[in-house]
Amino acid sequence: MEAKAHLKYLRISPRKVKIVLDLIRGKDTDAAMAILKNTNKIASESLIKLLKSAVANAEHNFNMDASNLYVSECFVCPGPTLKRVMPRAQGRAYRIMKRTSHVTLVVKEKNAEKEVG
Repeated sequence: MEAKAHLKYLRISPRKVKIVLDLIRGKDTDAAMAILKNTNKIASESLIKLLKSAVANAEHNFNMDASNLYVSECFVCPGPTLKRVMPRAQGRAYRIMKRTSHVTLVVKEKNAEKEVG
């Protein structure tokens, strides 16, 4: 069984979010939370909330044990890009691309069979 949490229209570039997601993929939720709290990236704050939401979804909707969860899947897709204009010298205008991200985080329960054997 798995529980998901989505974060859409995050105003951070997907490239920057992917760096932080690569750190927590496959880790226990407690370890992932510790990594996110000690990572000095702006995306960590939003991902902490997303991880908490995924764990809460697992507990509330699927009656999973929070201490037995791990981050099985996490990925980021580009969202819509906000296009802005920056005035430059001699009447020119340069385009500024403000990128957004759609982040998905999936948590699963570890198999209890491994612990018995």
